[in-house]
Amino acid sequence: MDTTVGCELHPRLILSSESSLPVRASLRYDTADPYAVHAAFHTGAEEAVEWVFARELLTAGLHRPAGIGDIRVWPCRSRGLDVVCIALTSQEGEALLHAPRVLEGFLERTAAAVPPGAEHGHLRLDEELSRLLAES
Repeated sequence: MDTTVGCELHPRLILSSESSLPVRASLRYDTADPYAVHAAFHTGAEEAVEWVFARELLTAGLHRPAGIGDIRVWPCRSRGLDVVCIALTSQEGEALLHAPRVLEGFLERTAAAVPPGAEHGHLRLDEELSRLLAES
């Protein structure tokens, strides 16, 4: 049986050293996709901006700089608070977000659902292979 872990958080979109905007974000972890965390950023536009993160990347980024390329995550302090910086890069542009440390509690709940290192036991390779073959 699949388990889903969710979290709502309000990171700040950093516009400049003096300016930022709150953004509502919905995080979702599903044991059917045990390596990934799905994030929907609600920016005020009609549709949310969606990203998929490696759970391991987010967890590592709580303690040290992690990631290269499109997604980078690292711990930092902002306005006297411990936050997690998330830098996103795409063809549409770049964004820097300061996420509250509530992210850590969310990742702990995902680890309770699927312990790190045990993800492979939750993959449904036969089902996924059948789906991929049916699409082609």
